[in-house]
Amino acid sequence: MTSKLDSAADTRKMANAIRALAMDAVQKANSGHPGMPMGMAEIAVALWGKHLRHNPADPKWMDRDRFVVSNGHGSMLLYALLHLSGYALSMDEIRNFRQLHSLTPGHPEVDITPGVETTTGPLGQGVTNAVGMALAEHLLAAEFNRPGFEVIDHHTYVFLGDGCLMEGISHEACSLAGTLRLSKLIVLYDDNGISIDGKVDGWFRDDTPKRFESYGWHVIPNVDGHDVQAVDAAIAAAKKSDRPTLICCKTVIGKGSPNMEGSDKVHGAALGDGEIAATRAAIGWAYPPFEIPADVYADWDAKQQGAALQATWTEKFNAYRDKFPKEAAELIRRMQGELPATFDQSVAALIDACVQKKENIATRKASQNAIQALAPTLPEFLGGSADLTGSNLTNWKECIAVRAEQPGNHINYGVREFGMSAIMNGIALHGGYIPFGATFLTFSDYSRNALRMAALMKLRSIFVFTHDSIGLGEDGPTHQSVEHISSMRLIPNLDNWRPCDTVESAVAWGEAVRRQQGPSTLIFSRQNLPYVERSPAQIADIQRGGYVLRDDKGARVILIATGSEVGLALKSAEALAAEGVAVRIVSMPSTDVFERQDAAYKASVLPRNLPRVAIEAGVTNFWFRYVGLDGAVIGIDTFGESAPAGALFKHFGFTTDKVVAAVKSVLP
Repeated sequence: MTSKLDSAADTRKMANAIRALAMDAVQKANSGHPGMPMGMAEIAVALWGKHLRHNPADPKWMDRDRFVVSNGHGSMLLYALLHLSGYALSMDEIRNFRQLHSLTPGHPEVDITPGVETTTGPLGQGVTNAVGMALAEHLLAAEFNRPGFEVIDHHTYVFLGDGCLMEGISHEACSLAGTLRLSKLIVLYDDNGISIDGKVDGWFRDDTPKRFESYGWHVIPNVDGHDVQAVDAAIAAAKKSDRPTLICCKTVIGKGSPNMEGSDKVHGAALGDGEIAATRAAIGWAYPPFEIPADVYADWDAKQQGAALQATWTEKFNAYRDKFPKEAAELIRRMQGELPATFDQSVAALIDACVQKKENIATRKASQNAIQALAPTLPEFLGGSADLTGSNLTNWKECIAVRAEQPGNHINYGVREFGMSAIMNGIALHGGYIPFGATFLTFSDYSRNALRMAALMKLRSIFVFTHDSIGLGEDGPTHQSVEHISSMRLIPNLDNWRPCDTVESAVAWGEAVRRQQGPSTLIFSRQNLPYVERSPAQIADIQRGGYVLRDDKGARVILIATGSEVGLALKSAEALAAEGVAVRIVSMPSTDVFERQDAAYKASVLPRNLPRVAIEAGVTNFWFRYVGLDGAVIGIDTFGESAPAGALFKHFGFTTDKVVAAVKSVLP
């Protein structure tokens, strides 16, 4: 790439343009974090001016370098870079920083601002997303590149600060990145020693270089973060390494502010008009707010160089497509997120096989059967588990374990539930794979904020949770999920599926893979569940989230159930029929999907004139939205116990007698 770093005067003005835009935008909004952009300005000049391969005219170019601001509170650094280098981010948007419906929200948000690769703000998750991006690049390159045709060949760069390193998820992700030797991951650490509460040495004295060396990273310590040439040289060295690299940049937060630099005062608040004026004088920036001189724009402009970089790659890709047309078409399909033309046929065949076999098996096993059936159709499947593969059953016969020396399609994430989930999000953001990963449902709490971020970013991440209730038995209340399903239903744009048998499990997998505008959880049992007979019309309605499974003539009450409790509802209906009480049973594998159906369909499944009883082995509060205050819910509002599953279900009242009594209590 052409160097823009030969003149110290030019690089100084380029860095000061970032400082000016950051302090002016934060001042106008009276909200934000000017200290990080001001402190990392020279680091940004070195990376964006010399190394970053990108094209402002095409932010989604397949082989662009990925750039992640993990310390997302410093969003004005990213917005300044995007604006100055030529992305479709106008100065008006910079002026509207943190304002309603602007393209410059308080923290970077993917698909809002052109050029933003991931939504960051929850510290530690940005660098973890970046590990997922680097892993996706590594695996795609191994799968698709051919000698002389390296069509996947880009780096993932990360800016992070002390906060990201303090969050435990950074340990989970960076440990795995070192183990897998993700050499195209380069992290630049803003080592300024300050967080919101002040100097971090009162609570954070880790030897960060040694920490990362222990992970197996290449570490470049003690780089002057305000020396553009030094940072440039460090990045150049990092690109030659066969391991991920951490570049430790010593910086001064709020650099340039005469009275506030180096202190927590500049971390998360506007400088004030007086200090901004003093800063302008101190750094020699003589321009009014939101004005950038033409020569600085020219130094930052990456449009021409970006177009040339992409044109060179396009020429290479066209030659690749001529020689390897099948591989090129497959790569394009997968990067665009399109499913194979045979996918629907494969799902239909899977469902038909379930109907023919009529197996009474645990839904975790039904899930594995679905994976096994769909994997040949979906080369983009990238599975995994947080050290529980033998229990979660997310592997399949032909899968290959990912190792440092071996590319594959199944990841042993280790005991890293949060890291796994955020890495999956990074993989989904990069493109080319559909990631899924598993743990026990009770450990979804460890993953929760990554689930929320997947929903916020509308990612096709599939989170598999097994051992879904007291049905896991003797491991006891620490492992028995009670509140988890209901709590995950509170997350907007997250589809949660709890199927009752092999057929519902197959449909849930199909719908999770088809869904392109958000993540899904697939929640499965440890214990065997009975196969349920259905008509073709009922099978077709499973994908609507809730449907009528049994409808006695003259039904007087509705039983609503999910997962393992559907079998109990069916047994209870037989007992009620013997007493002359006709019942409608509604299986509700996904309340989230059911709520998106039209009003007429929902009313046809749950007519208002019939009393309702809900049955689920979890907390009861959620279900009153469906049964009303006059209905009944059979659930668990305490923690579990340690005992065999059968004894627990009886102990907690999941019996036919309890259901019959509940029905009688709601009948008029």
